[in-house]
Amino acid sequence: MSEQANQDKLVTIFGGSGFVGRHVVRALCKRFYRIRVAVRRPDLAGHLQPLGRVGQIHAVQANVRYPDSVEAAVRDANAVINLVGVLFERGAQRFAAVHTAGADAIARAAPAGAGVVHVSAIGADADSTSAYARSKAAGEQAVLTAVPGATIFRPSIQFGPEDNFFNRFAALARMLPALPLIGGGVTRFQPVFVGDVATAIADAVDGKTKPGTIYELGGPEVFTFKELMEFVLTTTGRKRLLLPLPFPLAKLQARFLQFLPKPLLTPDQVELLRYDNVVSGEAEREGRTLEGLGIDPIAIASVVPSYLWRFRKTGQFSNRAV
Repeated sequence: MSEQANQDKLVTIFGGSGFVGRHVVRALCKRFYRIRVAVRRPDLAGHLQPLGRVGQIHAVQANVRYPDSVEAAVRDANAVINLVGVLFERGAQRFAAVHTAGADAIARAAPAGAGVVHVSAIGADADSTSAYARSKAAGEQAVLTAVPGATIFRPSIQFGPEDNFFNRFAALARMLPALPLIGGGVTRFQPVFVGDVATAIADAVDGKTKPGTIYELGGPEVFTFKELMEFVLTTTGRKRLLLPLPFPLAKLQARFLQFLPKPLLTPDQVELLRYDNVVSGEAEREGRTLEGLGIDPIAIASVVPSYLWRFRKTGQFSNRAV
């Protein structure tokens, strides 16, 4: 699509100031779209401005729990993207309110003819024992009911300089003598680079995805949780014990840890770890993957060491285990 054609198109992004959002904003700015970032605190979205040209990015106040603010944020938009999600519940920020009711409100408010892109998560399942996974599945269904032609993306855990996975465990390895392997560390993951996810979302805005389709996005490699912890320790040059922690004991500990301001672990997250977080064979066969979209996924070894070096004892100058 031509530069001039995209300059005339407006994309509203809910949750555009977060980890995934800033990469999506950057990808769409490179394609010359006008961006309206709908966030609860527009005053905290100033870091997005350097990603585009003068006047290309505009932040507005919106909360997915308040339909009137959602309707105002999507007014005149040619495409609407929902990136809003919470990893744990606090106050009014409940899974059902954000992942289900919020997704429904955004889809229903989208202007007629506008493209709708909804980002969910691998593991979304109406029958899951995890409330997070159930709410994600309900959100997907609500979006497709309101907008049958919407595109749904289910990424595995996402990595990048600001991620909440590798950075968190590298920080824990710096402080603790051991890292827990919940459920024995056998749960499988398929980490996907956040930049690849952003490219897929931008492709969907360009109209390159199949309407009404659920895509599963994973990286080029599958790892067990234990293997990922070993990778973190090797990358940061740390020697730490890896202690298997049975699910019942992990859930007991999570009952206390969930009350921290930013919980290290919640009982619902323990439930999530009972399920593998990888692209399904069905999605691979049907081409509902990054590769199916013509995107060559980037491996963790190509990116993660470039930002985990700060967790080494002597920074980028040492690989010696300590």
